[in-house]
Amino acid sequence: MHDLMTKEGYPYAFDASACSTCQGKCCTGESGYINVNKAEIESIAAFLNLEVNDFGTKYMFQYGYKYSLQEREHEGSYECIFYDRKSNGCEIYEVRPTQCRTFPFWDYFKTRVDELKLECPGIVDVE
Repeated sequence: MHDLMTKEGYPYAFDASACSTCQGKCCTGESGYINVNKAEIESIAAFLNLEVNDFGTKYMFQYGYKYSLQEREHEGSYECIFYDRKSNGCEIYEVRPTQCRTFPFWDYFKTRVDELKLECPGIVDVE
């Protein structure tokens, strides 16, 4: 068994080694929002060597007062614009948004572990 990541208050642990085999289920699937804040936008733009405005125009959209990374459709599914299907990884991993960094430890999943297990093969029950 690999080292498991845990977080207080969550009834599960996460085995990150499962990421190598799951084909980015946390980066693909139903359409949704991939939230980014001002600091994350600036970091990602710098990482891509783009001006913030150029990055925003090319890779983001606004909904309400928030911003999200764009998605692209692939065979009836949606995936983050930065998900690289060939490498099964993130093109901006070093500067990925907090939403991505904190997965699977989202409040939403605290009471929906069965739903999370369908999405993420790295979820392990904690006793």
